[in-house]
Amino acid sequence: MTIALSKFDEVRLDRVSRDFGALNALREVNLTIKRREFIALLGPSGCGKSTTLNCIAGLLPVTGGAIWLDKHRVDTLKPEERGFGMVFQNYALFPHLNVRQNIGFGLKMRGTPRAEIDRKVNEAIGLVRLQGQENKLPGQLSGGQQQRVAIARAIVIEPPLVLMDEPLSNLDAKLRLEMRAEIRRIHNELGATTIYVTHDQDEALSLADRIVVLKDGIVRQVGTPKELYEAPAHLDVADFMGFRNRLKGKVVSHENGHAVIDVEGARFKGVARDALAPGAAAVVAVRPDDMVASDEGPHALKAVVDTIEYRGREFVGTAHSAQGSDLVFRSDHTVEPGSTVHLTADERVLIFPGQN
Repeated sequence: MTIALSKFDEVRLDRVSRDFGALNALREVNLTIKRREFIALLGPSGCGKSTTLNCIAGLLPVTGGAIWLDKHRVDTLKPEERGFGMVFQNYALFPHLNVRQNIGFGLKMRGTPRAEIDRKVNEAIGLVRLQGQENKLPGQLSGGQQQRVAIARAIVIEPPLVLMDEPLSNLDAKLRLEMRAEIRRIHNELGATTIYVTHDQDEALSLADRIVVLKDGIVRQVGTPKELYEAPAHLDVADFMGFRNRLKGKVVSHENGHAVIDVEGARFKGVARDALAPGAAAVVAVRPDDMVASDEGPHALKAVVDTIEYRGREFVGTAHSAQGSDLVFRSDHTVEPGSTVHLTADERVLIFPGQN
């Protein structure tokens, strides 16, 4: 493989903002991305992740701040002058061009000599494992194959950055898992720098070196997958990283970074994400995997089962507490809808300040 992506040290977003009239889609976003990093922009719909990517690509102009590639400001350049590779959600392949022609289109537009186009297209086809599909039209390919063509087209121009906007969202679950591994393999083999937009926390955790969580156009937290999974800094980040159970309660005690919280007469102990005084309002955040149906005990939370599903090794249920808190829990045995369960959680619980 001789495709060699353009060298640089870092991409830097310096207080980048983007307004749509009165709507602030991005608010002074600061972010530095090192060469060869795989960065995932993660967040719910409308958080600003695709807007960030489109500003980097040049498809949207910034309304404040600047984007730098080392010492070169690039937000003032046209998209084609930046030379970044882009993989779109809907692939954006030309239906009348075959695989080879789609992949080589960018090189052809640059006036690259035919022999060099052939060589680079062959390398890209080998990298994305599409040998034998070269003369097929996009309509003759599976979704996964079309996505490989889109990736090959993005990397064949040897871009300093590869930008991917939810590239797996149109694939079925099995293909998403397969393509996830392929995207990371291609990134590693190329020594590429990749910025990847997703709303799927599992994709972000499995692919990225670092994850950038956005909400309402603001960067809420940046960290490694392990840091964000184990220690989200804010309740909204925790919610997006899988802490689906959120329970309101009162602080009983707080010592050495851990707190005990009373929730409807039950007790939960976990890591406190801020200083919490006894009696203060708090919110307990628990992943479904850590909320377990157990034997009745003095500190368990009583809840009425709404639904129960068999998941192979265990059962996963939904329930509600006496005060109306919605809960997701796991159990090693089936329970009947309408019955009462007693729920406990281990100390992987996170506790955040609440509102009185």
